[in-house]
Amino acid sequence: QSQILAALSVINDPDLNADIVSLGFVQNLKIDESSNIVSLDLELTTPACPVKDLFVQQCQDIINGLAWTRGADVTLTSQPTAAPSDAPLGMSQIGAVIAVSSCKGGVGKSTTAVNLAFALESLGAKVGIFDADVYGPSLPTMVTPEDDNVRFVGRQIAPLRRGDVSLMSFGYVNEGSAIMRGPMVTQLLDQFLSLTNWGALDYLIMDMPPGTGDIQLTLSQRLNITAAVIVTTPQELSFVDVERGVEMFDTVNVPCIAVVENMAYLEREETEMIRIFGPGHKRRLSEQWGIEHTYSVPLMGQIAQNGDSGTPFILDNPKSPQADIYRQLAKSVVSEVAKIKFCTGKGGRPSVSYDVEKSILRVDDGDIQNATISPAELRRGCRCAACVEELTGKQILNPASISESVKPLNMSPTGNYALSVDWSDGHRSLYPYRQIRSM
Repeated sequence: QSQILAALSVINDPDLNADIVSLGFVQNLKIDESSNIVSLDLELTTPACPVKDLFVQQCQDIINGLAWTRGADVTLTSQPTAAPSDAPLGMSQIGAVIAVSSCKGGVGKSTTAVNLAFALESLGAKVGIFDADVYGPSLPTMVTPEDDNVRFVGRQIAPLRRGDVSLMSFGYVNEGSAIMRGPMVTQLLDQFLSLTNWGALDYLIMDMPPGTGDIQLTLSQRLNITAAVIVTTPQELSFVDVERGVEMFDTVNVPCIAVVENMAYLEREETEMIRIFGPGHKRRLSEQWGIEHTYSVPLMGQIAQNGDSGTPFILDNPKSPQADIYRQLAKSVVSEVAKIKFCTGKGGRPSVSYDVEKSILRVDDGDIQNATISPAELRRGCRCAACVEELTGKQILNPASISESVKPLNMSPTGNYALSVDWSDGHRSLYPYRQIRSM
């Protein structure tokens, strides 16, 4: 067994940055002495792991490559879902809650939430969708359940289902939109989620009400949201909305792990992309906020038609390039949630401090210890729109214009992947942690 474990330790999880043996993925390792066939369970963090098939193949190849073995039987399993201890009653078996949010209505937030949920299900995850918009619930229109009769299991509501995806919306139990004040809404949603018997889920996709006000903040605080996906459009004003969304979730320590730009372009004869609303802001999102996962979804009639038909686009058009965008989004959600849940303190927020006496910045985290950067060097590395051309990435800022005496007046984490710095020259910069590490 020790020989097999040593051999398997060369297989690394790309998200957790460690080998599968030290991560505890290899379970129930057995060797049949009569046949020399090796069997084991590969217990991953999620059944939707994007590289699960690769892991199985690598395990089989390595074991079969040993001189004395005659075969390898690898069984995929996943770790039991576990919610925080203070999770509401109905959510006690939910592994991760993903908020799909937008700062305004009409940008395709619900379309994204629904297709993301079914994309996660196609990867092998147990998924639920909760429509948290009591003012104008859209889930009943977008997803027709197999049986629309609401039933109770004991004192809890059984979610409706479409295939293997669990569904719940205020619209399933109460026709028409609600007229209520914010505190009433959050209390109602609190009760509704607690009363829904979700069972064991890997991911609950929460279609948030549009906006960045008290309702959204309270929901984020009460429901132990794991991470957020922000939906927007390519216009300049929408980029400002994304900033507001990231800042809102940052106040409640919810990392924003992906951004979806809907209506990003119009395809003409599948050869030309017409960007009606402008080029979008994927570069700025990555360079300023450290949000690596950004996706552009085209303006497409079929996506809108599916939203009104009760059948998600990804189910009707599973082999289309647009469906693949939703699958890539789902894979990035799986990867980022794994990092959040299993890599706390590693590869996340490093500690960045300013040594006034020596006038240097110190960087310390699990990967880099006692590294230093001069304030002037960091200031010259600013990638904001005033310092770098958005479309080309060409530097606008003249490095010589930055004084060696520049210093940070205030530094604070923003989102999960960036540091905000107020400089003595009056400029404000955002630095993704990966940029700080690279310096």
